[in-house]
This record gives sequence, C-alpha cells and structure tokens, in this order.
Amino acid sequence: MKRKLKVAITHGDINSISYEVILKALEDNRICELCTPIIYGSTKIAAIYNKMIGIPPVKLGQISDPGQAREGIVNIINVIGEDTRLDIGESTQVAGKAALVALERAVADIKAGKVDVLVTAPVNKNNIHGQEFDFRGHTEYLQACFRDDDEDTDALMILCAGQLRVALVTTHMPITEVSAAISKDSVLEKIEDLNDSLIRDFAIHAPRIAVLGLNPHSGDGGLIGAEEQTAIIPAIEEARKEKIQAFGPYSADGFFGAGSYKAFDGVLAMYHDQGLAPFKTLAMDAGVNFTAGLPIVRTSPDHGTGYDIAGKGQASAVSMREAIYAAIDIARNRDREDMATRHPLRRQYFDKSPDNVVLDLTKDE
Repeated sequence: MKRKLKVAITHGDINSISYEVILKALEDNRICELCTPIIYGSTKIAAIYNKMIGIPPVKLGQISDPGQAREGIVNIINVIGEDTRLDIGESTQVAGKAALVALERAVADIKAGKVDVLVTAPVNKNNIHGQEFDFRGHTEYLQACFRDDDEDTDALMILCAGQLRVALVTTHMPITEVSAAISKDSVLEKIEDLNDSLIRDFAIHAPRIAVLGLNPHSGDGGLIGAEEQTAIIPAIEEARKEKIQAFGPYSADGFFGAGSYKAFDGVLAMYHDQGLAPFKTLAMDAGVNFTAGLPIVRTSPDHGTGYDIAGKGQASAVSMREAIYAAIDIARNRDREDMATRHPLRRQYFDKSPDNVVLDLTKDE
C-alpha cells in the first residue's frame, strides 16, 4: 500500500475566502483517504469560519510538527497567535503578515522533507508585499526559495483543468514590459519547460504544444508587430529541431473561440491575461494553478481572495479540492517517471570495421 502523501495547505489571506474553501474541501472525508492534510494556520480562526459558513464541524487535530500528523483526520499547525485580528472582507497588513508566516513555515517544512507537496490558498499581493516578500506573487517567491546557487531555477506557471493546460511566458508583469520580455530565447525556454512538465508532471509523452502569438492576428505577417517574426516563429522552429511538437503561432481570440485548444496537450501564452482570461472563462470553478519547474510540487486554486463574499458561505471549494487532487497526481506522476527513467538502457556501439562487429557497453552518454 502506498504511503499517504502529507499535503501542506497554507491558510492564505485570513480575511478572504481562503478558510472557507479549505474547510469546505476538507469536510469531504475522501480527502483524508487519499492524503494526510496539514493546514498551516490557526485553530481559532478555523473554528470561527467553520461556524460562520454553516458547515458541519471539521475535526482538526492540533500538532506542532508534521511528524506528529495523524492519518484519517485533518491536522493543523498554529503559525499565528490567537490574538491575530480578523477583519473579514478587508485587506489588512495583519492578514498579509499572517499569510507570509504560514507560507514561510510550510516552505521550510517541505525543504526539510517533512511534508510532500504544497497547496497554497489565495493571498493578496498588495498586503503581503514588503521587505520580507518583495515578489509579485507565489510563483516568483517559490522560484527564489528553490533557486540553486549554481543553477537558476525557472518556474513556469501552468493553469490546468482536465485536458486544458495553459502556460505563460511572462507572469505578473506590467503589460508595458511584456514586448521587451518576448525573445527567441525566452519563448524557446518556456516551450522546453512546458514540454518537460507535460511529460514528467502530467505523464503525457510526445505532447503537442500550441504557441500563441503576441499581437492581434499573430501580427498579420509583421503588419501588426514584429515579435512573431523575430522571436516566436524562430523559437517554434528551434523547438521542432529538438523534436518538440510545437505549433503556431496562433491568434489567441480565434484559437480559444473556435475550440482549437482541444487538439493540444498544452498551450503557451505570451502574457498573463492572454492565457488566464480564456482559461478562467472555460474552467473558473475547477481551475488549478500549478508551479512547474521546481523540485517540489505546488498547486493553488486559480481564484483570488474573494473579499466581497468572504464569510458568507458562498465560495465554491471545487478549485481548492482540485488543487489538492492535482498536487497528489503530479507527485505520483513524477515518482513513476523518475522510476521509469532511473536506469535507461545504454546505447549499443559497434566497431564499423569489416567483419568485426563488437558490442561495446562500456560507453555511456
């Protein structure tokens, strides 16, 4: 029987819908049959929300370290004080600090091997920002946390729901900076990263990747912008030389509007809203944000803080539940892929001299 994965769940913004979607997701007993959930948060705040949103009480086992986590129940580690102030539906610095404390503790534990995967509830990028968190979002923060001193770690944001997977060349970047960030190298790198993730994280071999253009109508042959000609098409051509099945560039509006995405295993968009606006239109309730390219597995619901409905019991937990499922599936896929490729067969080399064919297994590539 496979060991149940320990799933670290950070509580996100305490004034938002985060606790509601966490508790609603975990009230389903089947979650504890698949994994051992560990919330990084507050038992007091969890109890307040549990009562407020009107669901059956979720039994929480309070622990101080993941090593104490018990299977079959939802575990919780208190990372903030009981006097932490709640201002439900409002963005506050207190909430930002509480979100950061939970994230830092969970990252420390996953680095130490105490938990297996990370699921993050939504944060407010404005109130969490400061000297201790000088990043535009979770993706950039985690990339910095797991960057090797000798080798850059480049994270790739992938939004996924069922067979729809949308990745981004640029993430949380002002639109005025996007064009300058689109180069042959940057696009090629993300094509390669997406290809690698589809194979290792999603168990799709020889994946088909659609690459979107940057400009309307993919530039109309250079009439509406040159990025397709100078960067995107050369990157696609180079990827195909590497035996990656990359196609495009496609005009984003027609591509999604006509349902062309259904013919591909992954879609690479050039910037945030180009990929996320159609994705959330198609899969808002069940969408998952996955950070590929890291040595650890991190997923998150694809929605934000939802201050307008916080504490009202109206938030859907589908995306949070799918984020937990996705984290487990991706971790298992990685294990299987790593096991299957751990000891590849060596190539056979032959002496090409006449009448002397010798098998040489001493060489390795």
